[in-house]
Amino acid sequence: MSLRRRTSRIPQLLFAASLLGVLVAPPAAATTARPPSGGDLPLRVATYNIHAGAGVDGVFDLDRQTAELRSLDADVIGLQEVDRHWGDRSDWQDLAGELARRLRMHVSFAPIYSLDPDRPGGPRAEYGVAVLSRHRIVGAENHEITRLSTQDPDPVPAPAPGFGEVVLRVRGLPVHVYVTHLDYRPDPAVRVAQVADTRRIMAEDRGPRILLGDFNAEPDAPELAPLWRELADADPGAPTFPAQAPVKRIDFVAVSKGGPGAGITVRKAWVPKTDASDHLPVVADLLVRRGKGR
Repeated sequence: MSLRRRTSRIPQLLFAASLLGVLVAPPAAATTARPPSGGDLPLRVATYNIHAGAGVDGVFDLDRQTAELRSLDADVIGLQEVDRHWGDRSDWQDLAGELARRLRMHVSFAPIYSLDPDRPGGPRAEYGVAVLSRHRIVGAENHEITRLSTQDPDPVPAPAPGFGEVVLRVRGLPVHVYVTHLDYRPDPAVRVAQVADTRRIMAEDRGPRILLGDFNAEPDAPELAPLWRELADADPGAPTFPAQAPVKRIDFVAVSKGGPGAGITVRKAWVPKTDASDHLPVVADLLVRRGKGR
């Protein structure tokens, strides 16, 4: 689908504060106002492939996507297909930073590709995934997983960045959130390797863990089966792609099943209807059990 540019009505703001690749939004919205429930911590999370800012009509419109993201009222959002000064299709904007500014959320961006600028002194052209959070981000890392590059004319599977991880401080509890975009090709071989990489990386952490992403495979795909050993699928009961007439669910919220202080309960999950991207978002209301994480 071609991407046609529509000029945003809200000007871009440059961010100066950074830590471990994390840009910090104003603190007024750094924590959720949703009240706690018993001894567990309520957390609303979402995943959304934003199609580089373009809707089902192929028009770049960040105002439309901002409105959609705001309507989700999520504490944490994982984004895929995020441009950062990538090109004309997204008005050369830093989409992760701009969305964070508009929504008054913290942000961590993990590039899959980071290319030299097209002009001396210009910003690098980057494309990847991001996490937006109302909660403070206390750590961030861009992990490598197996990828088959779309920028190489003769690619071979090789480790490459773009598996983003953040550690959030949710009312004193460390929560690990990961955001990913798995290979889109019909041959599942690269996704098989990516799932193995994902499990290895996530196994290094303890405590509550949440995986958000576009897996480019349906829940019962054989290559995804290993994920469900440690993770529970927050099944929204509806397909997510393509947005206009969805027929398959390839976008996921997955949470750690158990272990000391690691379990997360899915209270409900759903798929909002929207034309702001070629994917539909998945939203889930979670209860995070208190415990020690690292």
